[in-house]
Amino acid sequence: MDSQTKTEPMRVLVTGGSGLVGKAIEHVVKQEGGCLEGEQWTFLSSKEANLVDLQQTRAVFEKYRPTHVIHLAAKVGGLYLHMKENLHFLIHNGPPHDSNFGYSHAKRMIDIQNRGYFAQHGRRYTAVIPTNVYGPYDNFNFENGHVLSALMHKTYAAKKEGTPLQVWGSGTPRRQFIYSLDVARLFLWVLREYDEIDPIILSVGEEEELPIKDAVEMIADALDFKGQIVFDTSKSDGQMKKTASNAKLRRYLPDFTFTPLSEGIKKTCDWFVNNYDIART
Repeated sequence: MDSQTKTEPMRVLVTGGSGLVGKAIEHVVKQEGGCLEGEQWTFLSSKEANLVDLQQTRAVFEKYRPTHVIHLAAKVGGLYLHMKENLHFLIHNGPPHDSNFGYSHAKRMIDIQNRGYFAQHGRRYTAVIPTNVYGPYDNFNFENGHVLSALMHKTYAAKKEGTPLQVWGSGTPRRQFIYSLDVARLFLWVLREYDEIDPIILSVGEEEELPIKDAVEMIADALDFKGQIVFDTSKSDGQMKKTASNAKLRRYLPDFTFTPLSEGIKKTCDWFVNNYDIART
């Protein structure tokens, strides 16, 4: 995320604008009054420009002349895609656990780059670190989607076909999940109020960390799935815990209210069912 100046109306360019977080930010900006007077917001997708291509990137910046950039465009996916394509994640995103070392190190390099740009050029970039985002417009593919979205699609299909729900792994790894619209609201706060170069974690509290099997039960309830749930322990669990502290965020925003997981899952399941024809599956 790049913040240049607060003395003129913002022209905000959001890359990855058609993805999970990009669509959530667009919703907050356009439907929740997130756009302030005089601001200009542009949501860019990969169909409009390949930002790996330097010439196309220059053309985009010359066209929109952004004062601020929320850079979301990246190669993303769930555990099993990370395991299969770690090198691609490293190359296209910029390698600690063996399951996703490529993606993890690419993200860590962003902080190093931000520090370097500030030290050498005085440019104010920062990195936000959301944990396990889910919500509408995610990738719901069985193999390549994020864990909750893939499970929602699997549950939907199992209910429709009258088959058991096959969950990859034991269901015992613990995760903190954050609803995409909560992330979007926090992104706007970061853009306008957070001046540090050091990254900030956007996450629910450590006390909200729960086993994936609990989330599976919430998804089954949301989709009214009454069938058998089978955990395939021949599949990898990945890292058993990825506990993140939101203490820094709470120092800034002690009263921010996160969407309860069961509520966010219900809203996402409803969106998926109602938008199945356009969802990424």
